[in-house]
Amino acid sequence: MPSADAAEPLFPLVIIGPMAAGKTKIGRRVARVLELPFIDTDKRIAVQNGPISEIFDREGEDYFRVLEREAVVEALAEEAVVSLGGGAVLHVGTQADLAEASVVLLTVSAEAVQRRLSGSGRPLLDAESRSEATERWQRILDERMPVYESLADVRFDTSSRPIAAIADDIVAWVRGRS
Repeated sequence: MPSADAAEPLFPLVIIGPMAAGKTKIGRRVARVLELPFIDTDKRIAVQNGPISEIFDREGEDYFRVLEREAVVEALAEEAVVSLGGGAVLHVGTQADLAEASVVLLTVSAEAVQRRLSGSGRPLLDAESRSEATERWQRILDERMPVYESLADVRFDTSSRPIAAIADDIVAWVRGRS
């Protein structure tokens, strides 16, 4: 864990990581404990534009990424706990913006993801079988992991520990920085 540094920003507290790592569930708990608003950028996009899978079908991934970048910019302007979609970190503007935030990386094993993917409705993982979806997930993770790691201030694995324990660890990390 990094040491506390008065010059480092505390908020927004941004949670990044691959699909199905638990960013929303854990982020919501962390926000509740810290008494801060919780923002899920994917949920904001869906509220304003319809389900993400429909956006992909109707307009394509490039259009979704434009909407995603707008949602990220808005969310990072708030003192909140922010959960980013798995691919949001690919935008160079988002990467630069995250230098001004506290960034938590949630990781998860492929085995744990395979159990979580059933009926996920994730357009990048559309597949005939759960194992094929897991293979796609792994390829996407392998491409994105260097970016995730370069942006993260701290990392927590969500593969097997209870959500409450992971959220408590994140809150302790944040409080240790203040």
